[in-house]
Amino acid sequence: MTLIRPTREDDATLLPEIERSSGALFREVPDLAWIADDDVQSAEAHVDFLRNGLSLVAVDEHDRPLGFLCAASAEGVLHIWQLAVLQESQGRGLGRALMLAAIAHAHAHLFAAVTLTTFRDLKWNDHFYRTLGFATLAGDELDARLVQILANEAAHGLRPERRCAMRLTLA
Repeated sequence: MTLIRPTREDDATLLPEIERSSGALFREVPDLAWIADDDVQSAEAHVDFLRNGLSLVAVDEHDRPLGFLCAASAEGVLHIWQLAVLQESQGRGLGRALMLAAIAHAHAHLFAAVTLTTFRDLKWNDHFYRTLGFATLAGDELDARLVQILANEAAHGLRPERRCAMRLTLA
């Protein structure tokens, strides 16, 4: 059974290593292998998310974090900034459980939608989010906020043709 709980400040120092472990999967994609060695979100940034946004962890039976999700509200939507699961814990539904908890949070707080950006051609990205009901947005469907996020990603080395924004509209 997966337990999802709010991140605590004492979890923050553990989360960068989870992101680093999670990113190792990119070594399997030759032109994205550099991401595995790229900078990860600092413990301080994680504390900022838990204080000012949404920060959740998936924990094991000893309350040890195995994965995390960071999100923030913007313009009436909840934007997922980061989802990461330890490499050895991937494929067990932890990422799905974290996303479902974030979606439930968005429903409870009356957000109009949940958004994110991701790789359009990696099965553990676009396809995964589609199974949760997200739709890939066409260029003319992007609001200024998502355009800016994608532009910032491009400025940091992520090829625009491989990236997309996705949206889950909430009833």
